[in-house]
Amino acid sequence: MKLNQLKVLNNEEIERIHSTSLELLEDTGIRIESQTIREKLKTYGALEEEKDNTEIIKIPQELVLDCLKKVPKEFELWGPDGSYHFRINTKTMKFGTFGAAVNIFDPSCRKGVRKSTLKDSSHHIKLINHLENIDCSHMDVWPSDVPFMELHFHTLREWGRFAEKPYGMGCYGRTATNDMIRITSLIAGGEKELINNPRLLGVFNPTSPLKLPKILLNGLEVLCKYKQPINISSAALAGSTAPVTLAGVLTQANMEVLATIAITQVLNSGTPVLYGSTNTIMDPLTGNSAYGSVEMGLITAASAQIAHFYGIPSKGSGCLTESKCFDIQNGYERFMTLKFAANAGHNYITCAGTYETSLTESFELLFIDNEMIGIIKREMEGINVSSESLGDKEIKDQVNRELKSFLGTKHSVKFIRKEIFVPELTDRNRRGIWIKHGAMDMKERANAKAKEILESNDESQLSKEIESKLNNYLEVIKKRTLDDYKKMEGLVESDDSTDILGVEVDDSIS
Repeated sequence: MKLNQLKVLNNEEIERIHSTSLELLEDTGIRIESQTIREKLKTYGALEEEKDNTEIIKIPQELVLDCLKKVPKEFELWGPDGSYHFRINTKTMKFGTFGAAVNIFDPSCRKGVRKSTLKDSSHHIKLINHLENIDCSHMDVWPSDVPFMELHFHTLREWGRFAEKPYGMGCYGRTATNDMIRITSLIAGGEKELINNPRLLGVFNPTSPLKLPKILLNGLEVLCKYKQPINISSAALAGSTAPVTLAGVLTQANMEVLATIAITQVLNSGTPVLYGSTNTIMDPLTGNSAYGSVEMGLITAASAQIAHFYGIPSKGSGCLTESKCFDIQNGYERFMTLKFAANAGHNYITCAGTYETSLTESFELLFIDNEMIGIIKREMEGINVSSESLGDKEIKDQVNRELKSFLGTKHSVKFIRKEIFVPELTDRNRRGIWIKHGAMDMKERANAKAKEILESNDESQLSKEIESKLNNYLEVIKKRTLDDYKKMEGLVESDDSTDILGVEVDDSIS
């Protein structure tokens, strides 16, 4: 039988979190910094706090429940050229990368890490193509060697050039998100193609406690317009930006996620979402977030149950650690958090490649995490007991023939790959053979695999015509000023009807 899903809440406890969240949203409300969104919600029955400049909106329970009914039960994500795609629903389990690393592991540096670059971002994308258990890459490696206002363009162009799989990016405001949509439309073959077969997975993180920032909401509007799936994940810290109790952080996070889900459906009914969680605890000794804690595992498991209570696909996090090196802490924290997320039945798990509270990327860890995901997948399959798998005939034959091994039997040949997970990195040799092969540890073996892949000279899969259009787009982005950005994001009052400067795509929305 397959493994039963891990449950850390009973049905009554889920109902209490649900009902308390709805009551608080209706009676206390949540701060929404976008006036446009507030006005939109008010047309659906939401009430704005009468005090001046509070930006607090009280959302009726009926509106939240109605919006939950409009969320699709499943959706698909596609790679840039459409040849690779996968489906996410409440039964699937897919895996992606995690983090927003600003550093990368580099043993040639004195400190062992350095600032990440655009080349590192490109390498990250290329490596994900070769990792069979990782279905989607994200903008996890932030390039420090390109201007900040152009960062989204350069990373997305590298994705278009070299990726096979979909891409995840944050809601970086109206300006950058419009760029992302237009760039991806150019790469994918038009806006209609992008809407029908989404390439991007947006990421929206409410600011705890109970605030939805204007810049993120600006980006959310754009993603909803083009129906790109959105991972809505609170990232509260129990004891700091949320109540210290795990039930308290689950209740507050549920309010933040439900409010954001309501906004997505009010903006564009049927926009796909993931009910996500990146919530954890504040470490009492340091005051830092503790991604690698057992409490994060429990919160992650509970969030899967709450998401499935609503019938919505869920997103959890795994392979997380506060360790600054490749030590035992790094290993047990990342495997523990991955196991919590998977055993709880999360449908999309961001989990690969980072350490040091996801501030540092390691290509070696991409390969190690890929293998750990393979182990988890095998675990989740459980043990298959059937008339054939019992092997009673083979056992009788061995006794009657006085044979000493089942090796080479038809039964073994048929089932060995189905029953036994065969790792690529894990070493099971005797010491003599291990020494003969270089006495490498896991990190060194992973490094060798990454180098082998990156030594190949991959050429851009984009046509010269698309490259030319993207280059033109970059020139437009470079001309924008900080004042342009502020006007476009609504951060300053302006009489100008400043539009997003960009280029037209060939295929417009009908």
